[in-house]
Amino acid sequence: MPKKVLGKGLEALIPKFVSEPEERGTLVVDLAVNDIETNPNQPRKSFGDEGLRTLSESIRQDGILQPVVVRKKGGRYELIMGERRLKAARMAGVPTVPAIVKEAKDVDSLRLALVENLQREDLNAIEVAHAYRALVATFGLSQAELAQFIGCDRSSVANTLRLLNLPEEVQQMVVDGQLTSGHARALLALPTQKEQLLLARRIVERNLSVRQAEAEAGIGARKKQRSELLANRKEKPTHIAYLEKAFSNHLGTRVVINEKRGGKGTVTIEFYGHDDFERLASLMQLPLPR
Repeated sequence: MPKKVLGKGLEALIPKFVSEPEERGTLVVDLAVNDIETNPNQPRKSFGDEGLRTLSESIRQDGILQPVVVRKKGGRYELIMGERRLKAARMAGVPTVPAIVKEAKDVDSLRLALVENLQREDLNAIEVAHAYRALVATFGLSQAELAQFIGCDRSSVANTLRLLNLPEEVQQMVVDGQLTSGHARALLALPTQKEQLLLARRIVERNLSVRQAEAEAGIGARKKQRSELLANRKEKPTHIAYLEKAFSNHLGTRVVINEKRGGKGTVTIEFYGHDDFERLASLMQLPLPR
């Protein structure tokens, strides 16, 4: 029979993200380590061997001070928050861990796993991008809905997802800490993956700063050209600006409408990868070849 104790741990964090009423105090139970399965949608892929060993030794001596968070799944439990603690507990050989059992849907589980890492131990930009893509793909969210879902602006979501268009070698450089997210975003200014890879290697070899990387990618010159174009461009009619905003909000991506004489014009819809393109096609109910 599980031992029941009263604990507080994550009380201040969890009510913000799980829409269930909270009682005073949070019930904590001791669960067998072997009864807890890891979350397949955990955004963090790298936990750091040295950090795990240190945490494992601390658990061996003092136990786990902060409970993990799980949800029931069949006859077992699935981890929502606390994978580092669970891994370290297994490494330490302890048979049980304190856990808070929550009623959480799939969407809450994935969001909580993402929020824990974003708030406590920063994910690298590629892990964040994969987590965003998992939320979009799994729950059919637009980028605007995802931005509202996790509490940031849509342009930040779009720019993060675009990092998955970088070559795999470059993405691995970010994961390994050789490139920062600022470096990676600078690389996106280059038109081809070959150019992106060459500059990424140059950044690492020469230890270039983000500003130096931006200069190498020609971002400063592009910003100047863009500013000049905007300064010379006539302000769009109110109804066109309204339509652009309406299209953008509905599709969850940037939409540009250019009206020409005679009522003709063009509509440009941006997408940020194959998954995003398929999402847009689904929203517009367009059949895609398989």
